[in-house]
Amino acid sequence: MKKLLIPFLAALMAGACSNPSGTDTKSPSASSAADSGMSNPATGPDSGWISLSDGKSLDGWHTYGKKQAGTAWNIDSGAIHLKPGAKNGYQTAGGGDLVSDSTFGNFDLQLEWKIQRKANSGIMVFVQEDTARYRETWSTGPEMQVCDPDSNEDAHSFKHEAGDLYDLIASTIMSARPAGEWNQVEIISNHDSLNLYLNGTHIISTPIWDPQWRKLIAGSKFKTMPGFGTFHSGHIALQDHGEEVWYGHIRVKKL
Repeated sequence: MKKLLIPFLAALMAGACSNPSGTDTKSPSASSAADSGMSNPATGPDSGWISLSDGKSLDGWHTYGKKQAGTAWNIDSGAIHLKPGAKNGYQTAGGGDLVSDSTFGNFDLQLEWKIQRKANSGIMVFVQEDTARYRETWSTGPEMQVCDPDSNEDAHSFKHEAGDLYDLIASTIMSARPAGEWNQVEIISNHDSLNLYLNGTHIISTPIWDPQWRKLIAGSKFKTMPGFGTFHSGHIALQDHGEEVWYGHIRVKKL
């Protein structure tokens, strides 16, 4: 037994040293993810996960109220990227909020974001694309705040910090990373509850659509928006706030 065990252990150690991460070094997607600093989660019908960003195109997305994505949105190093330029109000000319073609009810949404210094953006869910009734994505969709946690003008306002459920609930802990670094997000909506995670930390848990939820809305800037936070399914939206932001490896699982 000892004679067989020694060569086995030697081979095992050699394999660990040659590939300490345990990843498939031959995978092109793994190498591109390493270059961007993002993870490389498994997707496909067997896993239950649906990829919403192929790293090559804006397929599956369009600008709110439009048929296609605005020209200010592009792909940069495998991530969906907003390149700011001339302003159109508070947004970027040729930009506008990016909205998923598909809608989702109960779901587990995972993605990653990074943002330039002083910048602001957001991730919205349950967005209704009825521009005759709702002028903005945030007229209906609750938002997880995305911003530079150190120097954005909104960054240290109560319920407006990175990770907060914007103007509704403050995060239990500040877990956002500095501008230019990737942040991992998970948003789970399931059976009348909403849970938010940022960089592996569970930062918000709340019931939705109940009297407590309606009370939160009544005490917020959204109180004059009759459709806000009332819908049980809708689009996912990535906010154009006129500043540079990247979103990568967006995937969703229907629950």
